[in-house]
Amino acid sequence: MTQAESLAAGIAEMGLSVPLEAQQKLLSYLSLLHKWNKVYNLTAVRDPLDMVTLHLLDSLSVLPYISTTHVKETKRLLDVGSGGGLPGIVLAICMPDLQVTTIDTVQKKAIFMRQIKGELGLENLTVVHARVENFHPIEKFEVIISRAFSEIVLFIKVTQHLIEKNGRWLAMKGTVPHHEFERAEFEALSIKPNNIISLKVAGLEAERHLVVLENN
Repeated sequence: MTQAESLAAGIAEMGLSVPLEAQQKLLSYLSLLHKWNKVYNLTAVRDPLDMVTLHLLDSLSVLPYISTTHVKETKRLLDVGSGGGLPGIVLAICMPDLQVTTIDTVQKKAIFMRQIKGELGLENLTVVHARVENFHPIEKFEVIISRAFSEIVLFIKVTQHLIEKNGRWLAMKGTVPHHEFERAEFEALSIKPNNIISLKVAGLEAERHLVVLENN
């Protein structure tokens, strides 16, 4: 099975609507990620077919939850610790009306993401090279997402100045992180999960969950 076939089959199995043009851009992104990875070591996943499942389809699993659970349409999203652009670049490709900002402290990762922005013509993507706690944009974000960035307590603490009132944090996790919820630091937070969503990733048997927290 080719990468294109694997991606199309996975999208269909997950019940997602991703236009063919966006699928082609996702594959172009994956090709560049695979190419740059040989020098820049952007991801531990080396096999191109595995990248479709573990990077593209895994990132796409959150697509239905970006704007549907919010009172108003999501216009600005921040992806913290984006690395090679996951899930931020994937979301920018699939949601051209969404303004996506990716941020990472590693310069080579920011350079790669800016290259992707240019080559794929992603005008709705902004790439920031900085520590998130030092990032002070003009406008705040309705959604802040992370994929394997940190524990939830740290994720919230370093981004609290960046989120809008009634905005949402989306923490992509494997198994439900009960051990994080039971710690004193989490108990001390005034913010609690208002939803834990089980995610289905085509071709992946491992558990995936999305922890949703609201900034009320």
